[in-house]
Amino acid sequence: MRQTALDLDRLHRLVHRAVAVPTSPAVFQITGSGALTCLQGLLTNDLEGPGEMSLVYGALLTPKGAIVADYWVLRLPEGFLLVAEPAGHAASLQLFRRSLPPRLAKVEDQTGQMDAAWLYGSDAAAALGRAGFRLPDPGKVVRQDDLLLARPQAQAPFRALVLGIPAAIRELLSRLTAAGFSPGEAADRDAAGILGGWPQLGAEIEERTLVQEVRYDEIGGVSYTKGCYTGQETVARLHFRGHVNRELKGLVWGPEQPGDGAVVESGGKEIGIISSVLMMPGRTVGLGLLRNTVAPGSEVLAAGAPATVVGLPFEPWGW
Repeated sequence: MRQTALDLDRLHRLVHRAVAVPTSPAVFQITGSGALTCLQGLLTNDLEGPGEMSLVYGALLTPKGAIVADYWVLRLPEGFLLVAEPAGHAASLQLFRRSLPPRLAKVEDQTGQMDAAWLYGSDAAAALGRAGFRLPDPGKVVRQDDLLLARPQAQAPFRALVLGIPAAIRELLSRLTAAGFSPGEAADRDAAGILGGWPQLGAEIEERTLVQEVRYDEIGGVSYTKGCYTGQETVARLHFRGHVNRELKGLVWGPEQPGDGAVVESGGKEIGIISSVLMMPGRTVGLGLLRNTVAPGSEVLAAGAPATVVGLPFEPWGW
């Protein structure tokens, strides 16, 4: 379970101003004449339709439909860059090397050679302009000053993603700070993900997690028209003929703070687990994988304290 906390000033900056969070993600470069075809047959989302210089979110699945790792995928003229959480590095590299035929699609591990800056806040676009950068259209990527600047679709918890060699990202962060960005850290990124109802590998996404359990339909992480890919049979069967038994939902605690446990109960019975918690002055919110029968508005006992189940993403409370 991931846990984080923000004071009101940091929360206000994250939502209403501009915050830049640097990270060193797992990065894979896929090139070759068959790169598009091979990746189209591995990832949950459509990479062909958006075209070159696009940004797409998707996941790599097991044959039984469980998520191995999730990625932000940049499609470039020379190939693809896949950006993942460090926790997904080893499993991703193993599966890419096993699944991609080298004569058609070559995988290069760029982890450690490329860093990232994740940009947040409603003033991020304006602050980027002040720094001399142009924010592309949603779902698109542009090159500028040896950097790749990508803008996600509206559902994403961040406003832009910038990739480059570590020295270029350090220089970028200096320019952004001068233009009005506040330096951020892991807690800011975790808070934005929780408030956006976005699943994270190692928290909401575990060994047997299915895409429909963690809101992939709502966040645009899966295509039902692209054709076959690894795990597609399970995904399609659940979408068209069935349902999952648990779903990712929001939790809001009242004055009583949650304890150390992760169990969610109703009527004395366990109905799910807490996967993430964000503590703020006067309020605590979290994400939980709960039975699909638990509706928003339900009162539950979560980690030993009364809580209310809500839909995702969280509605703003005057931040």
